[in-house]
Amino acid sequence: MEAGILPLELWRMILAYLPLPDLGRCSLVCRAWYELILSLDRTRWRQLYLGYTECRHPNWPNQPDVEPESWREAFKQHYLASKMWTKNAAILETSVCFSLFRRRRTRRTLSVGPGHEFHSLGSALAMSSLFDRILLFPGLHEEQGEIILKVPVEIVGHGKLGEVALLASIDQQCSTTRLCNLVFMPAWFSPFMFKTTSGHVQFDNCNFENGHIQVHGPGTCQVKFCTFKNTHVFLHNVPLCVLENCEFVGSENNSVTVEGHPSSENNWAYTHLLGLIRSSPGVLPTEDSDSLMSLDLESRDQAWSPRTCGIVIEGSQSPTSPAAGSPKAGSQEAEVGSDGERVARTPDSSDGGLSPSGEDEDEDQLTYRLSYQVQGPRPVLGGSFLGPPLPGASIQLPSCLVLNSLHQELQKDREAMALASSVQGCLIRKCLFRDGKGGVFVCSYGRAKMEGNIFRNLTYAVRCIHNSKIIMLRNHIHHCRASGIFLRLEGGGLIAGNNIYDNAEAGVDIRKKSNPLILCNQIHHGLRSGIVVLGNGKGIIRNNQIFSNKEAGIYILYHGNPVVSRNHIFKGSAAGIAVNENGRGLITENVIRENQWGGVDIRRGGVPILRSNLICFGYSDGVVVGDEGKGLLEGNTIYANKGCGVWMMSSSLPHVTSNHVSYNGLYGVAVFSQKDGSGESPGGHGAQENFGEDGDATLWETELEKDDDLLRRPITAALVESNTVNHNGASGLYVQSSEVLHVITNVIHANGDRGITVAQSSQLTRVANNSISCNHQSGVKVEAQCKVEFRGNGIYDNRGHGIITKGDSTVIENDIIGNRGSGLQLLPTSDTKSRSP
Repeated sequence: MEAGILPLELWRMILAYLPLPDLGRCSLVCRAWYELILSLDRTRWRQLYLGYTECRHPNWPNQPDVEPESWREAFKQHYLASKMWTKNAAILETSVCFSLFRRRRTRRTLSVGPGHEFHSLGSALAMSSLFDRILLFPGLHEEQGEIILKVPVEIVGHGKLGEVALLASIDQQCSTTRLCNLVFMPAWFSPFMFKTTSGHVQFDNCNFENGHIQVHGPGTCQVKFCTFKNTHVFLHNVPLCVLENCEFVGSENNSVTVEGHPSSENNWAYTHLLGLIRSSPGVLPTEDSDSLMSLDLESRDQAWSPRTCGIVIEGSQSPTSPAAGSPKAGSQEAEVGSDGERVARTPDSSDGGLSPSGEDEDEDQLTYRLSYQVQGPRPVLGGSFLGPPLPGASIQLPSCLVLNSLHQELQKDREAMALASSVQGCLIRKCLFRDGKGGVFVCSYGRAKMEGNIFRNLTYAVRCIHNSKIIMLRNHIHHCRASGIFLRLEGGGLIAGNNIYDNAEAGVDIRKKSNPLILCNQIHHGLRSGIVVLGNGKGIIRNNQIFSNKEAGIYILYHGNPVVSRNHIFKGSAAGIAVNENGRGLITENVIRENQWGGVDIRRGGVPILRSNLICFGYSDGVVVGDEGKGLLEGNTIYANKGCGVWMMSSSLPHVTSNHVSYNGLYGVAVFSQKDGSGESPGGHGAQENFGEDGDATLWETELEKDDDLLRRPITAALVESNTVNHNGASGLYVQSSEVLHVITNVIHANGDRGITVAQSSQLTRVANNSISCNHQSGVKVEAQCKVEFRGNGIYDNRGHGIITKGDSTVIENDIIGNRGSGLQLLPTSDTKSRSP
């Protein structure tokens, strides 16, 4: 074709009148004609697609207002799928039986309806041959007995969808069948509208109402553009079935049940279905389409940037930040307290908003070298101190803390990529489940893959139990009346890239040894927790955004033991992560911020490992270790929380090591021995209560495992070791406990009150090899009747006295230098033994 003969627009107008076969022939003339045929995508190809009664809009039912990328490609995929059911025709023709008793090879069309050749479907089937087409004309076709399909046929409704209704119970006993453009309703004698145990069935553009469909392996099925109203689809031991672009409405039970391990015996359609799935456009993420998941939805509006400040360890430079160099204007430098303590006046800190200054300008140049190396992993921000939070400043996470996209995570994790690419059992794609009880139920070693579906206004979206596996990619799950996704009894699989929100219970509920991989999801605005792990549940929870949930973002209890890493957990109405009732878990490299309760709340036998997390900007405490809580806190950055950095009960025996605790509104580390709820805590809150599938949490006690303790070594006393505690609003360490406590090799620097306050200590509190410097009042204060041992500490340049003691103190080989008051002040009630180096 030469462009100069006719304008291209005129050619397009002419070609728009051609039927499909002629368009195909024109595309084979030459490359120019081929490109011209392709250019008709929004005109002729769209008209051809929508003109077929056998298919609906390509993005129905989820996005019928969004046009496909290519109408021609959508038409091609539908055309190939509609012809797939005849693929075994050649196999049947070569059969010995059919070679002896050969029927007519020409395909006929049999008409059924008033005034036509046949009056019932049964009579037409009795006269049908291989692959004949049975055309049902508008009206109600009711069959009084069960219909048995013994030869492959195609049953099609003539006219618009809804004009042809079929009341029948069909049992397929042949190799293949196709049903199209029909409204199915159950017969009076059976709830089953269709069932097959070995063959392949294809449903296109049908409605099913108030009945059941059953496919048993090695049987297979392909269902496209169908509506299921109060209809249950049973898939038993199916090797491969495809449900695509379907709508499930108003189910009284589960909409789809996938039961049993996929059959190892495959029928003829298995290979063709697999090829069709792989050739059709899927929803696996690409780098371009997945860019949204690499952004934190909330951090675009609120950002913070790290700044270096604080004390320098082992030869560093610039020990403090200029922003922390001078006290606020109008405040006096120091005055003498009622007990003779020299103190620095600071603004009222009752609201947790204290912004303490560091030292005077001459103190800014001081650098102290410690006689030990801080052990443990480097904190999440690479070991640098964060600068003071600026009032009204936005929060911007460093690039090292931005979440990876799903595409990036799958590229790094070969096992996850293999799961995401696999197809086995049942594939449910681009479907809508709404306004019913259950969505998809996978049980008894079943396998199901769900891509790009919407689950809304259900009791639950997906249940996976009894050693079953699910793969869920880019689904929307919201407004469920219970949990969105529920796994129990060793269920597992991959849950990735989903948007799970506004559910009445947990977004994801993991129980009874279930072990899924939960990757790159958004789980938010739930009326309870985002993710719950209990009853020996496990799982890998990685790279998710969990935010704005009413209860804990992640709730671990009853020996739940997940690995929680590199998630963003923020803006929850309760704790970021709660570990209660003997819960465990490895919690590492997460960003936990802006939660109303503690960033991490550990109580009642919880024994997690918290390592290298950033816990910041909380409206209460950073980490709470409550009654009988245990665990290891190692290498975390706990920053700018309005309450304490770490609030713990010494009787819980936590191990707090190598953390950076800075710029928190109250105490850096507070140690209490009172029970929860006694009113003694500076900022703690009660833990969540009464969680269970049916409201009875005690049901899970019988399934607890007795694994080894998670701590690196057994300890018999609460331990605060090798931490950096600086620029907190009140004392760096506050002790009000009747239990043994060891405070060893910490840096306690530039806090808004004292470095260490021991208000109660009937048992020995051992303070050894710490650096206590530049605090706004005394370095250490010991109240009456407290037992404290100080050994090998450096107590430098505090604005009050070095040590004030009213209690029973032992002071051995400490360096007490440069404090503005006396080095050691003994008040009348003290009983102090002192020995110099």
